[in-house]
Amino acid sequence: MPRPVRMGVADKSKDFKGSIKRLFNNLDRWRKLLILSMLLALISAVLSTIAPNKLSDVTNVISDGIKPNTENLQLISKEIYSNAIKKYSQMKISVFSDGDIDLSNSNFDLEEVLKEFNLMNDSEKKMFLEDIVIDDVTITTDDQIKFINIFSTVNKDMVTEDLLAKLDELPDSIKSLVEPKLDMQELQYRSLILAIIYIVSSLFSFIQGILMAYISNGYSKRLRTDISTKINKLPLKYFDNHETGDILSRVTNDVDSIGMNMNQSLTTLVSSMTLFLGSIVMMFVTNWIMALTAIAASIFGFFFSFLLLKKSQKYFTQRQKELGDLNAHIEEIYSGHNVVKTYNGEASALEEFDKINNRLYTCNRKSQFLSGIMQPIMGFIGNFGYVSVCVVGALLVMNNKINFGVIVAFMIYVRLFTNPLSQIAQAMTSLQSTVAAAERVFEFIDEKELSDESNITGHLDKTKARGNIEFKNVKFGYDDKKTIIKDFSAKIKSGQKVAIVGPTGAGKTTMVNLLMKFYEIKSGDIVIDGTSIKDLTRENIHDLFVMVLQDTWLFDGTIKENIRYNKENISDDVIWNACKTVGIDHFVKTLPGGLDSSVGDNEAISSGQKQLLTIARGMIEDAPFLILDEATSNVDTRTEELVQKAMDKLTEGRTSFIIAHRLSTIKNADLILVMKDGNIVEQGDHEKLMKKNGFYADLYNSQFEL
Repeated sequence: MPRPVRMGVADKSKDFKGSIKRLFNNLDRWRKLLILSMLLALISAVLSTIAPNKLSDVTNVISDGIKPNTENLQLISKEIYSNAIKKYSQMKISVFSDGDIDLSNSNFDLEEVLKEFNLMNDSEKKMFLEDIVIDDVTITTDDQIKFINIFSTVNKDMVTEDLLAKLDELPDSIKSLVEPKLDMQELQYRSLILAIIYIVSSLFSFIQGILMAYISNGYSKRLRTDISTKINKLPLKYFDNHETGDILSRVTNDVDSIGMNMNQSLTTLVSSMTLFLGSIVMMFVTNWIMALTAIAASIFGFFFSFLLLKKSQKYFTQRQKELGDLNAHIEEIYSGHNVVKTYNGEASALEEFDKINNRLYTCNRKSQFLSGIMQPIMGFIGNFGYVSVCVVGALLVMNNKINFGVIVAFMIYVRLFTNPLSQIAQAMTSLQSTVAAAERVFEFIDEKELSDESNITGHLDKTKARGNIEFKNVKFGYDDKKTIIKDFSAKIKSGQKVAIVGPTGAGKTTMVNLLMKFYEIKSGDIVIDGTSIKDLTRENIHDLFVMVLQDTWLFDGTIKENIRYNKENISDDVIWNACKTVGIDHFVKTLPGGLDSSVGDNEAISSGQKQLLTIARGMIEDAPFLILDEATSNVDTRTEELVQKAMDKLTEGRTSFIIAHRLSTIKNADLILVMKDGNIVEQGDHEKLMKKNGFYADLYNSQFEL
């Protein structure tokens, strides 16, 4: 049997576009849900880009509500001084002006008027004033005098802080017109709109998260099912050439990687790209100067993120490959742990483990570093964008180009603009990891299967089978370069006990594998009761045979479940009889639960006891053919005698094939086939072959040589 070979490590995806296309095509069962999830992510992202603009409106309502009403303040001032100037012109008396009335054609010196007016007492000032009405509020002359005394000079350039300091001193009539007033109705309306946007956006995001979790887990389940189905369709040749740990890694690590990364990357890509493009549009809609500022502060993040993405791609692919190699090595060393310990191979095994582990460490370190560095870099870009927006925004506010709410909106837009860059890079990195894992899974699923048997109509009923088998010029090789079975022919009659003997590598087990149709023969034919195995399905052939192998296998379960494996309606009496026949009944009775005692392949029971349990499993199978492949190799000499008697009972009424290295166990065989280099060199019973003094006699006598 060929030695398992290590799979090479690919530097990058073999076919990224093809693999990702196939990945999406395989989501046909969840396509509608996937489209819905993408749509929800899109809408959620769109709403997220609209929200800052609405937040700006809320901020403006609040900021306007905490500032004094400078328009009313100037209107009051204008009305008071206009009336005063009017009366002054009529009475030809100098007063003062705030500059809002055109006196260019008058002969009045305003500064002199102001000085003269300030020297007047309140009663004198009252002569030049009259009650005024603004917004249905009457301002008496007394209130006007108080206003004049507090604000001797009022103009539109007065600093807001100075106005706020004097508000509390104003009379109630004027104060009611100029004090800060928050428009609660407008605030509630705009806040409600903003709340609805955020709630709907969060709800859609939550729903799409649930949908993607359902899709990714469902797809992972489907992949595991496909792999499980595929395993049963693969020829043994595939398992001969691939490490068990690597296959397990494809079923577990790679499938989990696909499900996890797909859940994180697909909707993230959609929402992030929408946020990115939407925030650009909304920024320009809000203010183009601020938009250019935010983009200019973040532009180099584009190139750096995609540069890192391209650099990290190959390391994610390597990581999956190295992880498969590491699992294969661990499984190999663990399964042969006793041999490793016996031959002091710990150092060598550890050295090989360190090599693979170091390669995996390097791939992990580089891939995680390149992907992890994105977050702090994009964080710096975002913070730099904040500073730029605040500085430019402050300048624009000072020049009355924008209001404070625009700055608030752009602080959020900067985050919406820069965060998607890192999220897109992270999603693309996850997508690369998904494709790398998917390629390994697809590579396994695409492996050549056993030949299709859907058109095979032949069938042999095991209850009616006579038990005749004929090998006709069988030729076979594990590959095209070397032929192992060169020209094998033999006839076995019903009920015969046939022993196949020969040195290691002669092709004994291979003949049994061909008989069970585990491998396809190159040429020739094998005929069972006149029907070629080419005209029988593998399932039908397997149903005709009881097979007890040298390698024992017990699954986690009770003794009863292990013995009646894949059979129903088997009573405890039948199982006890099988145990008695092979001499395992005493051992079973000593266990606390008897037949209901739990055992497993790693339980602390001897190899001989495991072998006897597998022999008992074969004894309850009602099939016309029996194959024993070194079935007594793991039992001691005394137990072998018991097993040999059990085998004699097991072979009664069955055509039996026995492969054995200890030739003393097959002396009573009806026919002994002696194989050498893939051919039958001798055949006959024990006595006949010993009299010939040929190759069989040499093999038999070599057992007793010192």
